[in-house]
Amino acid sequence: MKKILSIAAILAATSLTVPAFAQNSKVEKVGQDIKKGAKKAGNKTAEIASKGKSRVTDTEHKDKVGPNGENIFIDNHSRYYWVDDKGKRHYVTEGQLKDKPKD
Repeated sequence: MKKILSIAAILAATSLTVPAFAQNSKVEKVGQDIKKGAKKAGNKTAEIASKGKSRVTDTEHKDKVGPNGENIFIDNHSRYYWVDDKGKRHYVTEGQLKDKPKD
């Protein structure tokens, strides 16, 4: 997925024709904007994929949430974890879990 986003970013950057008299700062800003957008899209894709996999393969804890209110999953080794906005798992102990607030 990162290769696809990288290729798309490169194609988008090369498709923007910049006149020879354009200032370097404009070109650098466009490049930075593309890089920033590609990184943001990649992080969101990783988050969605990781949370989707967790919902399918692991069980979600019904009564508890993480230290900052995150959804908690239980893997097949009975370990508790939550998924951050970059798709990374953060394992927590049972003592760090909090009761889920009532709606």
